[in-house]
Amino acid sequence: MQQTPASRLSANRSRLGHKVRYALRHPERVLPYLRRAGRDGLLRLRHRGNHVAYYRAVMASDTARSPEAAVGGGPSRERWLAIGQMQYDYLLGHGLTPRDRMLEIGCGNLRAGWRFIEYLEPGHYYGIDISPDILIEAKKTLVQYGLQARLPHLTPVQDLRLDFLPDAWFTVVHAHSVFSHSPPEVIEECLAHVGRVLAPGGFFDFTFDRTEGAEHRVLGEDFYYRTQTLVRLAEKYGLVARFMDDWERLPHGQSKLRVTHAVAAERLPGAAVEAEVPSVEP
Repeated sequence: MQQTPASRLSANRSRLGHKVRYALRHPERVLPYLRRAGRDGLLRLRHRGNHVAYYRAVMASDTARSPEAAVGGGPSRERWLAIGQMQYDYLLGHGLTPRDRMLEIGCGNLRAGWRFIEYLEPGHYYGIDISPDILIEAKKTLVQYGLQARLPHLTPVQDLRLDFLPDAWFTVVHAHSVFSHSPPEVIEECLAHVGRVLAPGGFFDFTFDRTEGAEHRVLGEDFYYRTQTLVRLAEKYGLVARFMDDWERLPHGQSKLRVTHAVAAERLPGAAVEAEVPSVEP
């Protein structure tokens, strides 16, 4: 069973001491990090105060180098396929049916999305992303897998207010490796509006980078949150968040929460809000 080491959950990756120790253990990663830090400084200066514009520029840069790497799959096509398969298998094991209507926030180049499109009834998949560049790659993925007849929707967005989508329509909302790159105000914007588009009895699954120490960020790209911070933020908008501890057993570095309307959560047998997740012993 995969477990997250306690040392990893307590690490503050933004501190100089952590960076020095990491560099000593992984000298081959120092130069790529310095290049990334240089890009980060330039783009943050150019898009000062606008995280969405900043991260759209990050995605444009990453997509130009490798669409697979841009969505966190590394330069390996095999890794891209494996992470997409993991997301797909997990949702199938947790209630996804062909009749569901899915909204995928941060759909990227359809790493998992092409499988959802193939599985769901035609027209039942709606993918959004802030990056037009990665959506062009998503269309190439559709063609590659011959999924045009499944009539998926792919839409670029400026924010996560979801104001162009219908009320209570989506039975499944999914965001993989989105909040791990989002500051608090972007996450709050999403949670403030996702309840409106979520159908009664539906659920919203999202992953995040979890810490049990101080919340922090690395450059402008990676954000680490305590579970309770996100649980309370969901509660602020009438939603209930449940920690999906079985996701922790999978070979993936992020954690997962499932958000539902409060009434729907009360009807689930054994449903409970995870206020705090205990440290995992190494």
